[in-house]
Amino acid sequence: MKLSRRARHGLMAASAALLLASCSSLNYYRQAAQGQLTLLSDARPIDDWLNDNATDARLRVRLATARQIRTFAVKELGLPDNNSYKNYAALTRPFVLWNVVAAPELSLRPIQWCFPVAGCVTYRGYYSKDDALEYARELRAEGNDVQVGGVPAYSTLGWFNDPLISTFIHYPDAELARLIFHELSHQVVYVAGDSQFNESFASAVEEAGVERWLSGYGNETMRENYLNISARKKQFLALLLDCRAALDQAYTSKASVAEKRAAKARLFRKLQDDYQVLKASWGGYAGYDRFFAEPLSNAHLASIATYNDFIPAFRALLAREKTFPRFYAAAKALAELDREERHRRLKALAGA
Repeated sequence: MKLSRRARHGLMAASAALLLASCSSLNYYRQAAQGQLTLLSDARPIDDWLNDNATDARLRVRLATARQIRTFAVKELGLPDNNSYKNYAALTRPFVLWNVVAAPELSLRPIQWCFPVAGCVTYRGYYSKDDALEYARELRAEGNDVQVGGVPAYSTLGWFNDPLISTFIHYPDAELARLIFHELSHQVVYVAGDSQFNESFASAVEEAGVERWLSGYGNETMRENYLNISARKKQFLALLLDCRAALDQAYTSKASVAEKRAAKARLFRKLQDDYQVLKASWGGYAGYDRFFAEPLSNAHLASIATYNDFIPAFRALLAREKTFPRFYAAAKALAELDREERHRRLKALAGA
């Protein structure tokens, strides 16, 4: 497996971090490096899969669709023209990794972990679910709320050639496009330590990109399905944000610790009940049941705002700049500002 010059530099940075790490951190970085390299070594070019008689017909169609989406991303959205999402890896697990998210018992402020290149983020990823669960137990023993969630895809920010993976290749066409556009967007602009900026930017690109892709390549059924998926997503998000706001109000009040704990339990019961009502209105659609697989906690809601806070601002920026190249240039200019000024300008864009 040949690594790019940039990837080699990334591995050197990770190696330097290992030299400075504690034993627990050393084990974490070791599994991360091994997991990433194993994923890359398992990936083969799409053409190899298409030319292999053992590749089943359904996978052939999905790979061909992914290749068309990848070409669209470059030609129509101006996303990076590199070797990301031009290879495919078939895994034997349902997710490529599992993220551990944690927050204090009576706070919605997520715990952060800091890494080379990526900066500080509100999750810690493991390629083994057992390892993720073990770390979650350690965090719970310290009194934190914790969530462990499977992740179908992630971006290495262009340091490696991210492959298509079996964990998401069978998504509906529009959802597959959404994911590829989102992850490629992280290679356009990324600010270490500012997840709100990074995720909102990528989400805005995916949203606009899918609209354009459906216009050119979708049919009425695909467009209807995507609208239904998007509508359910917005309704579910609104449910979570309402609960988050109520919890935040309870935690920042002058109530006693016992009263705050009681309010927390009541609001999480309400969230579960409200979800059942919403699910019934969808005709029993169970796509969000996985969110409730573990007992609800602050960790479930701690990062919700991260992916959505500045989407209205980036929508406004794209509308103002009109083309994707101009939009990307404007986003890069924002990325050069200090965090406080960057967020101030984004809030102003959203308000406008």
